[in-house]
Amino acid sequence: MPLMMTADEVMTVLNRVFGQVDGQFAIEELGEMQITVRLKVGEQHLRPGGTVSGPSIFGLADVAIYMIVMAMIGPKVLAVTTSSSMDFMRKPDGQKDLIATCKLLKLGRSLAVGDVLIFSEGGQDPVARASMTYSIPPER
Repeated sequence: MPLMMTADEVMTVLNRVFGQVDGQFAIEELGEMQITVRLKVGEQHLRPGGTVSGPSIFGLADVAIYMIVMAMIGPKVLAVTTSSSMDFMRKPDGQKDLIATCKLLKLGRSLAVGDVLIFSEGGQDPVARASMTYSIPPER
């Protein structure tokens, strides 16, 4: 299945629809059924102890799945998370960006399922792993 959107098109839609995250994420790589996304870690993402907060890590996983679904099917901005499971495995480095590698495992007409591994930039071991399911809105 070919890509329906480029990285630039996905970023434009994301920043238009979700203005509150404008400038926080960047697509590093985009291919069929897979994407690599960077969270530009800033003060707003940190928690006491100098680490990246759980909600920020979850947000990166969720945005990565959302972006690859849009890239594959087009700008269906009403696609939503219907299920998620996340394992926080290591303390991320609050001084480095987070990198999410995401792969869609299934892309159907109504559901998409993907896995995400999240790393501190330059790190070899993942700091978190997520599995998410997205509901795709029906055609009208």
